[in-house]
Amino acid sequence: MSILIALVPAIMWGSIGLVSGRLGGSAPQQTMGMTMGAVVFALVTLVIYHPTLDGKIWIAGLISGLFWAVGQFNQFTSMKHIGVSKTVPISTGLQLAGNALAGVLIWHEWTSGHMIVVGTIAVIALIIGAVFTSLRDKTDTAAQNKNENMSAGIRALAISTFGYIGYTLVVRFANVDAKAIIFPQAIGMLIGAFLFVLASKEQSQILKRPTFMNIITGLIWGIGNIFMFMAIPEVGLAISYSLAQAGIVISTFGSIWLLGEHKTHREMQYLILGSVLIIVGSTLLATLK
Repeated sequence: MSILIALVPAIMWGSIGLVSGRLGGSAPQQTMGMTMGAVVFALVTLVIYHPTLDGKIWIAGLISGLFWAVGQFNQFTSMKHIGVSKTVPISTGLQLAGNALAGVLIWHEWTSGHMIVVGTIAVIALIIGAVFTSLRDKTDTAAQNKNENMSAGIRALAISTFGYIGYTLVVRFANVDAKAIIFPQAIGMLIGAFLFVLASKEQSQILKRPTFMNIITGLIWGIGNIFMFMAIPEVGLAISYSLAQAGIVISTFGSIWLLGEHKTHREMQYLILGSVLIIVGSTLLATLK
């Protein structure tokens, strides 16, 4: 059952890029709309669970939410520059490396030689799989003529990775109840989104239709978020976060079929191989519990 809980974020988070892509909007609009949806979801959890919100939970939640805003805004920015099918795999590999390293080195989640060997192989398979899904066909003239800005996309991904890793590590360091931290975390996300809107100078555009439509992505994210933090005490940070990132398969294939992102025959081969490696790596991590 704990593994099934850990797989819910993969489905939810794997759909975010697709849903936001279909709904449209700028990165500030998507981030603001998503955080508004997350706040709505968080209010629902307050009614259902009646958690105790002490000072420690508020501090951890606000800081975690601010880190998340950094991660999500820059991921949306990267998607604008290089597309969902390239952004998500690269982002996934970077996040896996950072979170797995933290889970193993800081909290010693792999306690035996067997777990270290299998876990290392699993993470390597996940990262290599993520790289394969993002490889481009150099002979593809259609892709070469596309309006992509790889350098800007990579810069945004580097900042995004820092934010995403920070948002999970803060919660783990604080060691607080996952249900209790959802609302303070959502408020931190909303504050962070406001700051990015101010910095982007798109204040006049923020209360437009795309912002409100992207509330849906916030609701989807909220479901994945609470399930991931529920899974961490059961299966550990390295396993739960790695399984959550298996949503890369949904994002990558979905962006091709639903968003119309271009792939050549060779790139589809890379994509299939990468997806298989991700599934293998996720399965290996699941067997460690």
